[in-house]
Amino acid sequence: MSRPGLSRRALLTAAAAGTATAVAGWNTATAAWATEAGADVAELPALDGTMTLQGPGLERFTGDFGHLVTARPRAVLRPASVRDVQQLLAFARRHRIPVAVNGQSGDLAQHGEAGLESHSSYGQANPRGGIAIDARSLSRILSVQPGRAVVEAGATWAQVTEAGLATGWVPPVLTDYLHLTVGGTLSVGGIGGAVQRHGMQVDNVLELDVVTGTGELVTVSPTRNRDLFHAVLAGGGQAAVIVRATLALVPAPERAHVFSLYYDDLDTYLADQHTVMAQRRFDLQVGDVVRSEDGTRWRYKAELVAFTDTGQTVDQAALLAGLRPAHTEVVEQSWRDHAFRVDAFAQYLREAGLWSLPKPWLSVFLPATTARTFMARAADILTPADLGAGLLLFYPYQRSKITAPLAVLPEQEVGWHFDLLAFPPPGSDTTAMLRRNRRLYDLAVELGGKRYLIGAIPAMTHSDWQHHYGDLWQDVTHAKQRWDPAGILTPGQGIHTS
Repeated sequence: MSRPGLSRRALLTAAAAGTATAVAGWNTATAAWATEAGADVAELPALDGTMTLQGPGLERFTGDFGHLVTARPRAVLRPASVRDVQQLLAFARRHRIPVAVNGQSGDLAQHGEAGLESHSSYGQANPRGGIAIDARSLSRILSVQPGRAVVEAGATWAQVTEAGLATGWVPPVLTDYLHLTVGGTLSVGGIGGAVQRHGMQVDNVLELDVVTGTGELVTVSPTRNRDLFHAVLAGGGQAAVIVRATLALVPAPERAHVFSLYYDDLDTYLADQHTVMAQRRFDLQVGDVVRSEDGTRWRYKAELVAFTDTGQTVDQAALLAGLRPAHTEVVEQSWRDHAFRVDAFAQYLREAGLWSLPKPWLSVFLPATTARTFMARAADILTPADLGAGLLLFYPYQRSKITAPLAVLPEQEVGWHFDLLAFPPPGSDTTAMLRRNRRLYDLAVELGGKRYLIGAIPAMTHSDWQHHYGDLWQDVTHAKQRWDPAGILTPGQGIHTS
């Protein structure tokens, strides 16, 4: 049973002083919270959770992981029920208040409240002066059984993975960093090293419960309300808010055999990665661009993983046959250790003070026929300072494995993912780096590429978005008009549909 909420007198929390000020509602004339009732004041809806309207509770939702865009929200909803999300969105629609869900990624037990942040890199999860919904308030694992898990959207992939391991079943596709919310990655795509076999995370969703921009709760799947299902997955949060997901699971392997192949030559690297993918030699296939040991040039590293159960072995000679790396390293570890491999690196970045600095990330997809041209140009442009302590991922995928329509990719069957996950040193000129991102994005578009929605690309225009979506543009605009007619959802993506 729902308890009485904040329906008539929400509290403005002045946390430092421990005081509170009564708020009557939303003044429709001034577009601000009102402390007195009046003809222009709309009362807040009844809520099971809490709504913070001022104080430190808002500050945590002002910036994000990228530390490039800041905008203080007017309020933060911490829902205690799906009904809260419905009530809030219906209220926001009536009064045209922007709303965005914020996943607040991070390991609470390890890092505490200060360790949480939205994992968007360019303000995508910021409501731009509207209301932020704290997704971590709805973060339960509801059920795990062979082949599927039902979870609330604020649960992290780390939670899903741990719960799945306890039953012997795990998600087929994981992002490199697992402390991201399920709803967050499903809103953009969710790419990982299993993309060549299983597509993105959005391609492994069985069913969703979503709340549209009108406050309607709808269950969607490939066979039920299919149009909305496709508008939500990788849709940038434009049509609805994900509140619950039913995810496909696969049997959990026990061991991971990690092959690191180093190349001094880009053409050899490209050819070998294509061979590995075409022959499906490994269970996971990624790669990145690293500095040579003497620091004078870029090298290319393929990271290829074969899964086994305990006691089984892999035929290294067969897996490496015909490949031409300059150097190879092989490490065996538990599947879990490999899945959580980025945690130690993230901890190092936190301790070094780099986690909280500006990070102008860039993520694009390229057709195979122009990937070499793009990578060679990027290698000439990028400096060690551009990368800092970060990573530059560069690996192939098969388009046919990615079935979610709004996971927009180049037309060719084989493409390459270029993912600049920079952690620049203190004092870096991030404005210049954002200009560099724009130049590289324009180059990618010229070469037939598409962007991934997580990146920091400045000055995206209406024409840019039209070109990005191409033949899907009419579907995107229709979905926005149908399910978010007031245009309140996720303004930080900057997707200009009108």
